[in-house]
Parts: sequence; C-alpha cells; structure tokens
Amino acid sequence: METGKILNMVATECPSNQEAKFNKWYNEVHIPMLLKFDGMLGATRYKLLGGSEGQAKYLALYEFKDRASLDAFQKSAELAAARDEMAQTWKNEKFDIKWRAQYEPLKTWRK
Repeated sequence: METGKILNMVATECPSNQEAKFNKWYNEVHIPMLLKFDGMLGATRYKLLGGSEGQAKYLALYEFKDRASLDAFQKSAELAAARDEMAQTWKNEKFDIKWRAQYEPLKTWRK
C-alpha cells in the first residue's frame, strides 16, 4: 500500500428550491471554514452528470496530507466550528448527507 493523500468524500442532496442557497453556502462558507485546518490540502466539489439515477447530486472530495491529518481533523476546532455553523444555517431547512467515506491510496499510476 502506498502512503500519501487520504480522500474524505461526502455525497449530498438538497431540494431543488434550495440549490442556489446550498451551493453558495457550500462554496463561500463551508469549504473556506474547513480549509482553515492545516492538514487539509484542498477540496473539490462535483455535480453529478445526467443519467446516473439514484446517486447523490453533489460530491465533495477533501484531500488530507495523510491518515494522521484526517484523524486530527475529526477532532479539530475547525470541524467543530463548521458543524456548529452548518446547524445554525440549516436549522429550519434541509439538505441530506447521503454518505461519507474515507479512502487511502493503494497504488498510483502516472502517464
């Protein structure tokens, strides 16, 4: 097994009437709060292409330096603050976290 970046993936769904608010909040508030954590290398958001029924519409990939960074993030003040802010922003509205998963690299091929 290789050592290297750890991926934390979060798949989300929101009602269509909330999409503009959800995307603005995710891009301008949530991600910037999480990126304050030193062990996070970056974040990328994706939107599902058509024809993939039954899948979450949005996917966020958070890259961490290593497993220790991901473990520290789970207990960090940055994550706690982001969760508190999320609860306040969305207390009267809803979006769903469909699933979360963390992956470590097995092998990388480069061209």
